[in-house]
Amino acid sequence: MNPEIAALRALFTAKPRPTDWPERRQRMDEICAVDPPPADVVYTPAGVGAIPAEWSLAPGADATRVLLYLHGGGYCSGSIASHRGLVGRIGREAGIRTLALGYRLAPENPCPAALLDALAAYGFLRSEGYEPEQIVVGGDSAGGGLTLATLLALREEGSPMPAGAWLVSPWVDLAMMGASMEEEDAIDPLIHGDYLRGLAAAYLGGRDARDERASPLYADLAGMPPTLVQVGSSETLLDDAVRVTRRLGAAGARVDLEIWPEMIHAWMLWAPRLEAGRAASTTASAFLRARLKPEKP
Repeated sequence: MNPEIAALRALFTAKPRPTDWPERRQRMDEICAVDPPPADVVYTPAGVGAIPAEWSLAPGADATRVLLYLHGGGYCSGSIASHRGLVGRIGREAGIRTLALGYRLAPENPCPAALLDALAAYGFLRSEGYEPEQIVVGGDSAGGGLTLATLLALREEGSPMPAGAWLVSPWVDLAMMGASMEEEDAIDPLIHGDYLRGLAAAYLGGRDARDERASPLYADLAGMPPTLVQVGSSETLLDDAVRVTRRLGAAGARVDLEIWPEMIHAWMLWAPRLEAGRAASTTASAFLRARLKPEKP
């Protein structure tokens, strides 16, 4: 086993997995933010109506280009704090501004609350003067599925697409029909079938698991912008990434899939501890720079 991954596994299993929602949320913030965010990045609170959000900007970054980031956590946990380091590092490396959204969580706020919040954040960016070609939407895990659901909702309302989409370990099938759900269950140290089924039930709130607002894998994916999909080979969600890539490509989207050997779910969260995390972040940053080209003078 990769020694860096072995060290992370030890970190994850140092304490028992919490069972109630407040403890789960606290534990995720602790684990995902175990490394401090970049010291030179300036983080500024923002508000999308009543929804908390946070800008980040590194020295020399171009504030006219922005990544709207939607955190993971199975729609039930995760926060601006848990993903602050990841978002700040990516923004700094890509040389762009970021806006991280603290969307409402289930089970208190089931589907489509998170989707409505993400749409509000996109509208907020437009009201701040950002044109679609100056925006990329991205997210990990549930945030990856939420990214795609947001783009589908924008298409349905006739709004222009952003410049691109970045999906990290995306959870796009709450029916959980991918073969890797079983094949990688003993390998993935974070995400297991029973755990995901509980999260899905909390977010769906009685809706069909194939509801396109929660499971965009089952939607018509025509009209989606250029997309980068990144996933680890040791994830139960590996097949979510593979299947959504195929469906995006079949629908006419330009899409690139990267499968990183031995990497675990949302491994870029721990990039300071993982060589492959830093390498994948560099690839993602290059994608963001390519999609968010500066305006011609």
